[in-house]
Amino acid sequence: MAQFEVSINGRSYVISCDEGQDQHLSHLAEYVDKRVKELVSSVGQVGEARLLVMASLLIADELSETFAKVRDPNSFTSDQLEEEVAKATESIADHIEHIAAKLEAA
Repeated sequence: MAQFEVSINGRSYVISCDEGQDQHLSHLAEYVDKRVKELVSSVGQVGEARLLVMASLLIADELSETFAKVRDPNSFTSDQLEEEVAKATESIADHIEHIAAKLEAA
């Protein structure tokens, strides 16, 4: 098993992965880092654990929506799918703003 270093929110983590999976792991870490940075820009540095939990929940939400759409691939035309992606993105942004408002009030 290989050891690979990733950086999320400016902090390095050493992760074990199967041989040859380091590039894939790097892409995943970049995506998580991007989502954490989006949260930081919305809510600020609210603690590493909280940011990682919030990012995990957002990503899980994206994954859940994707699974629902994959289960029925004929449910959308191309235009409808594009509209659904835009709605999902807006919904996630609304969730982030809601979380930010709660954190500011705390």
